[in-house]
Amino acid sequence: MSVGGSSTPLGKVRGLGSAKHGGEHWLTERATSIALLLLGTWLIASLLLLPQLDQRTVLEWLHAPSGAVPMALFIVVGFKHALDGVKVVVDDYVHEPGTNFATNLVLLFLAIGGGALALFALARIAFGGVA
Repeated sequence: MSVGGSSTPLGKVRGLGSAKHGGEHWLTERATSIALLLLGTWLIASLLLLPQLDQRTVLEWLHAPSGAVPMALFIVVGFKHALDGVKVVVDDYVHEPGTNFATNLVLLFLAIGGGALALFALARIAFGGVA
């Protein structure tokens, strides 16, 4: 019997399966979501444990590796997660291939630029430069 030759709904669907893409994207979204939950919890707990929330105390906290390294991870994972989420919206609602490509390219440049700017600011704080 051929794949589409069945008269039952199950017989019509059987054998069609997935389109063989999207699984990696789905897994990346879930992994970055979990990472952001853990890093967000770390951020909130760390800020609550600081003696004060003034600029000097926060700068000293980010100057230490225990503050700067997880914050860098938070920045990278946050921009990756945001880019993936916005790309899903663009792919779902922008159907013209050229416009879709251009929009995704602009979003990629914005995400890389924003992440680089945030990491640069963090590096200046962590390595003792003026923020």
